Amino acid sequence: MLQTSKLIPQGKGLAPALLKRGSTVELDWNVRQKSRFDATDSLGRQLGVFLPRGTLVRGGDVLVVEDGSLVQVVAAPQPVLVITVHGHGTPFDLTRAAYHLGNRHVPIELQPDHLKIEPDHVLADMLRAMHLTVVEATVAFEPEGGAYAAGGHSHGHEHPAPKPVSIPVKAAPHVHGPGCGHDPNHGHGHSH
Repeated sequence: MLQTSKLIPQGKGLAPALLKRGSTVELDWNVRQKSRFDATDSLGRQLGVFLPRGTLVRGGDVLVVEDGSLVQVVAAPQPVLVITVHGHGTPFDLTRAAYHLGNRHVPIELQPDHLKIEPDHVLADMLRAMHLTVVEATVAFEPEGGAYAAGGHSHGHEHPAPKPVSIPVKAAPHVHGPGCGHDPNHGHGHSH
């Protein structure tokens, strides 16, 4: 069994020719959310994957095998529920659905025009009751990693560091009184 303990997110920095020479491994979400798993690549090689705890493996990521070879990860098609808005609905209906699913800690793939979740008839009924369309499909599933996940969902672009925002605040006038913490005769020009 060949071991791999290195992952290159989305193959960043690798020449396309290198990736074409490598093998692939097709993994569903259940496996890709684990940091330790066994898999068989497209060349029939047994791989033992040992990644840092909390690493999420995404379709398009590249595993570096101990022999120096590269294995590109393919998100395997799997059963999911695709949630869309009825013709008379609004995008806010999807936002509302994502909120309710998030409250239940359900892995969700967020897209501008639909959501995807793993099959669950109770959730499907809840979403239909919210006047959303819920359809079964077998496609790749790439749920959000969460705000604190080590390998959060990547949309293929970098975000610049946020700029600090300065909010002017008008200070309340100082009032002298018991417990104010200093001598009222400290040079404010008080007349007694």
